[in-house]
Amino acid sequence: MTYDLITMGRVSVDLYPNDIGVRLPDVTSFAKFLGGSATNVAVAAARHGRRTAVITRTGADPFGDYIHQALRSFHVDDAFVTPVPGLPTPVVFCEIFPPDDFPLYFYRYPKAPDLEIHESELDFDAITSARIFWVTGTGLSEEPSRSTTLAALRAREHRQHTVLDLDYRPMFWRTDEARAVIGAAVEHVTVAVGNLDECEIAVGTRDPDKAAQALLDRGVELAVVKQGPAGVLARTRTQEVVVPPVPVEVVNGLGAGDAFGGALCHGLLAGWELERIMGFANAAGAYVAARLACADAMPNEGEVEELLRSADLQADPAERTERADG
Repeated sequence: MTYDLITMGRVSVDLYPNDIGVRLPDVTSFAKFLGGSATNVAVAAARHGRRTAVITRTGADPFGDYIHQALRSFHVDDAFVTPVPGLPTPVVFCEIFPPDDFPLYFYRYPKAPDLEIHESELDFDAITSARIFWVTGTGLSEEPSRSTTLAALRAREHRQHTVLDLDYRPMFWRTDEARAVIGAAVEHVTVAVGNLDECEIAVGTRDPDKAAQALLDRGVELAVVKQGPAGVLARTRTQEVVVPPVPVEVVNGLGAGDAFGGALCHGLLAGWELERIMGFANAAGAYVAARLACADAMPNEGEVEELLRSADLQADPAERTERADG
């Protein structure tokens, strides 16, 4: 089987409060969802009709069983998801204070099983034949996952499309170590995706133009720099695109980046022009930001296109004319 996308990295059970704007001590009920950045990206791409799989590990416990069930329900292949005896499946809590404050509380103790991925367990034929292979910065934070992730990237031999989601979570790293390890991993990929904080860790600058160029200088073919309210900058060696945000009423921004990632993969696989890919991925992120869940909220292509049409109709006439003129 050749996959459209294989992702590798974090998985969790996300417990999100049903009480919006309330601190955890006062929350009365939670909703349970599939989570973890690499896992969510696989789900997001599957929602666009792509054949996807995730390489990760869970605990040998009921939450691990839930993860397998959830992946199958989203049509994500769980063949590369294995249990680690003695380590619990990670659980993540959050607080929700729209529009831009969503504190996360990771329960990955004594160690997350998704950091116990060993090179000997990898299906290198599947990894090298996948049309897109996607890894995350968190997977580089500890051994043996770090060496295993780098081995998988080396096996790809800079094949299109090999993607690094910079995905820097400071609670998982010593900052100096993160700069060295994530920065070195960039040299093995053709696509790098990150926000300004993550770009600063990877290439030493928060300036979007300088960060994009620094990523290209390290061998990346497509650099994607998320700039928050300033939109998304995407640059290749011959083209640059800046796409503004799609306005929505934010409920929970935590899944937006993963929806963006799955939509980015869909656009790359479809062979779309760079501007269309970025606009589509931006709208997919906005769609999820307007909902409580992450994996459960991932849109299909029609839902993203409908949001783009709605945003265009709401724009003022001058802005619509500017878009039409290109």
